[in-house]
Amino acid sequence: MKLLYWLDEWLALDKDAQQSQLPMSGEDLLDDVFVKYQFVDLNKPLLFTFSPAGTNIQKQDLDSNFSPWGYRLATKQNVNIIAFQHMGKSNWFRSRNLIFFLEQLATLLTPFESRLGYGLSRGGFAVGAFAKLLQLDQVLLFHPVSTKNKTIAPWDDRPSTDLAQQFDWEGDYHDLDLGNAKGYIIYDPTNHIDRSHAKRYAQLTHLRVFGMGHGTHATYLSKFGFYKQVAVDFIRDQHIDIAQFRHQTKTLRLKEDYYQRLNHANADSSHRLGLLSTAHKVLKEEKKAHVKEHQTSIDIQPLIDIASKHQEQNPQDAKQLLEVAQQIAPDEPRIERKLQQLA
Repeated sequence: MKLLYWLDEWLALDKDAQQSQLPMSGEDLLDDVFVKYQFVDLNKPLLFTFSPAGTNIQKQDLDSNFSPWGYRLATKQNVNIIAFQHMGKSNWFRSRNLIFFLEQLATLLTPFESRLGYGLSRGGFAVGAFAKLLQLDQVLLFHPVSTKNKTIAPWDDRPSTDLAQQFDWEGDYHDLDLGNAKGYIIYDPTNHIDRSHAKRYAQLTHLRVFGMGHGTHATYLSKFGFYKQVAVDFIRDQHIDIAQFRHQTKTLRLKEDYYQRLNHANADSSHRLGLLSTAHKVLKEEKKAHVKEHQTSIDIQPLIDIASKHQEQNPQDAKQLLEVAQQIAPDEPRIERKLQQLA
């Protein structure tokens, strides 16, 4: 627990001396959790990240170049970071050694006035469970999980819930405890388990993304920078522009490839396929309306003028240009008249 010893000595210094000791970085191994940290500036936020399912690292994977989930993103934003990476598939950050470490750590962070938490799925559970202990000010959670305690969340019947029962879900930090933290929770409201978990985070701002699922599409959404840009905005500003977020998700949902991928991922669920089909039809109409709205603002007169200029020497090219113009403005009578002249 090298970090705890260093922080204990560092706290004895005045603020100027503390700042002069930075940057400082290192790593620790706490049972089945790897911790990597870097402190760069007392005036910057301190970000805590906890890894999601699917990042199942083993001890043999650890080397000097390994970075836990979220670590590189934080360093690129030049903020202070303590990143926790679980090892093994069914790890839920329930190790007694880890909890002891966090309890000690929480008493040594007074120089950092702004503290953030960022987690996805299983990592989001850890952020919520330790938020009050670590005195987090703002959190960002994707695909929420609030607990795996079956008494508290009997509706969470995922296979991961049964696997998680090997851990203690009655002791300390087994359930969300946000303290005074504010922030954002992002989830798919058609996923009834996620929706039920999200309701338990009543003090957070809820941002809903239809069709996002729970983790299944993380790689696909990452392809479009979905997670990254939202996280960057949160880390940089401790704020998400909700109007921009909704525009971004609408743009994502208008991609045909998005629905093809979702349909493939949910091929075994007729219920999900039905919901996706309904959403797809609605959004196709939205797309038509969006295109029609922008068509009215497009000036197609320059295309008509160019076609007229070249219609004698290159009538076929002129016709093709007019056909393109007609696709942009299908109800424009000027285009129809010109095409009739070239027929």
